[in-house]
Amino acid sequence: MAINLQKGQRVDLTKSNPGLSKIMVGLGWDPMKSGGGGGLFGGMFGGGGAANIDCDASVIMLGANDKLQNNKDVIYFGNLRSNDGSVQHSGDNLTGDGDGDDEQIMVDLNRVPSNIQKLVFVVNIYDCIKRKQHFGMIQNAFIRIVNPSNNQELIHYNLSDNYSGLTCLVTGEIYRHGNDWKFAAIGSGTNSASLSEVVRSFS
Repeated sequence: MAINLQKGQRVDLTKSNPGLSKIMVGLGWDPMKSGGGGGLFGGMFGGGGAANIDCDASVIMLGANDKLQNNKDVIYFGNLRSNDGSVQHSGDNLTGDGDGDDEQIMVDLNRVPSNIQKLVFVVNIYDCIKRKQHFGMIQNAFIRIVNPSNNQELIHYNLSDNYSGLTCLVTGEIYRHGNDWKFAAIGSGTNSASLSEVVRSFS
């Protein structure tokens, strides 16, 4: 049984799952279905359908004092694999349609370099300013952690706050706690216009 988390909760990841080293972090979201009205937006999005919103999941690998040490420690659609091979991104999903994970990130916890203390999982809306899009137009957002060796879901966190007007979500983070790893359900939104703006806040 997966542990369903609420915002702000922290839960042990490796201590209660001895031998766990490889995990799959799945992130998902759905565009809100718009009303049937036509007009300009109805024409743009196909009346009654859902807006085409391109959300991107990324991982920011942080060192001491929660600081980014190297831009190569940002794993996203333009840099799908960390230098050490510990973090691997599945690639970009352009629409968010359909059930299940929209993007997946594989993490080999044993290979994460010792100078990395925390992995922050971020979802932002691509080109949000130009497209006038925000997370109030997204529903059913979640982050989950799965043991890929048996496909058992270990942790599930639904991001159910009202994120209207916000363009970037810090969904959760995996961090070192002594010799173990823990997960924190963050669920905080920002107005960052792009991933590079998010990254700068950790520099």
